[in-house]
Amino acid sequence: MTNIVLIGFMGCGKTTLGRWLADRQQMDFVDTDELIVRLENMSVADIFEKKGEAYFRDLETKVLRILLGEEQDGGENLRIHKSTVISVGGGVPMREENRALLHKLGKIIFLDTSVNELVRRLERDETRPLLRGGALREKIERLMDERLDIYDDTADIIVTTDNRTLNKVFDDIIKEWG
Repeated sequence: MTNIVLIGFMGCGKTTLGRWLADRQQMDFVDTDELIVRLENMSVADIFEKKGEAYFRDLETKVLRILLGEEQDGGENLRIHKSTVISVGGGVPMREENRALLHKLGKIIFLDTSVNELVRRLERDETRPLLRGGALREKIERLMDERLDIYDDTADIIVTTDNRTLNKVFDDIIKEWG
């Protein structure tokens, strides 16, 4: 079983590409943020607001462990049983423990997207707690400064997404995958 794990900054296209890729390759698709919402029965924004970022980050690690079958999921049957495309939240690779879990899960693809493109994609998105409250470009630049090297170091494959169709991104993945 070969899984594909998509990492990258929020708005880079992990979920969109992930769903498309899973459909095209006849694989399952999982979005870790969606699983967290399902397990907690509240939105990511509400989790951040009511329980805090640290609690949310612990949930991200828990979900990775559940997908690997290393932790129980309360009867939800979330463990991966066949080849799956996994889209993870932008902050997941920031924890060393999570990076090790991601490598256990599958081949890691970093969807590299420029700050300009992220600003364009996220300028009307009110759902992302870390980007709320103005100064979008500065917030993206600050977070990218913290995350970019970790994304690069974690990835098995790095693919640029700016001004690229899903087919072009897929072609690059195939070329890099060998």
